[in-house]
Amino acid sequence: MTEFLEGPNGRLAYMQTPGQGPGVVFLGGFRSDMGGTKAVWLEDWAKARERAFLRFDYSGHGASQGAFEAGCIGDWLADARAALDLMPGPVVLVGSSMGGWISLLLARAVPERVAGLVTIAAAPDFTERGFWPEFSEAQRDRLMREGQVLRPSDYGDPYVITRRLIEDGRAHLVLSQPLSLPFPTRFLQGTADADVPVGWAMDLLDHAEGPDLRLTLVKGADHRFSTPDCLGLIGTAVEEVLARV
Repeated sequence: MTEFLEGPNGRLAYMQTPGQGPGVVFLGGFRSDMGGTKAVWLEDWAKARERAFLRFDYSGHGASQGAFEAGCIGDWLADARAALDLMPGPVVLVGSSMGGWISLLLARAVPERVAGLVTIAAAPDFTERGFWPEFSEAQRDRLMREGQVLRPSDYGDPYVITRRLIEDGRAHLVLSQPLSLPFPTRFLQGTADADVPVGWAMDLLDHAEGPDLRLTLVKGADHRFSTPDCLGLIGTAVEEVLARV
């Protein structure tokens, strides 16, 4: 059943499953919601193992309050920190795409709350590494002058990309400064991902520092990473992290 909490940017929707700890928290992607395939599958996985689990919608996403176009990485990070307070003790974060970036920011901001990490097609710094380089000079001028531009999407209507999103993203970069991940960490990445290049996964692995970091590449897997085999790999990665906590 969907519940709500008062977050820093309005009411946040979430679904929580009781169980043993460390709990698992799923962080979704850019303009996705907690009803996505991976989030629901992982909840079922947790229930079958009597593992505490949480999924939620950032502000402007899914059933949470707010307009998507008004949000930015800092807002969604603040939402994630508020949601994290619903779970006792350190947790295992599972971050998909933008959720991978948010989970890395959480690891930097509140490392004492993170027992382990699994990322799926992690997209750290994507506003600066992905969106900004794609824009023409005319689009950049329009973004700075008018405050927003449209970016085509393979998942539906074009994305509204705002100046605030770009500028706030620059304040939350993780690959431009040391990144310590002192807990078991598993990165999952498909080689056919059209949104997050394999090179980004390699860059993240090279940049992060920690005693137990591993990257798994799945040949032919796309950005959704939601085939039965890919979902099984997510479960395996979470099991492995939990076994090493």
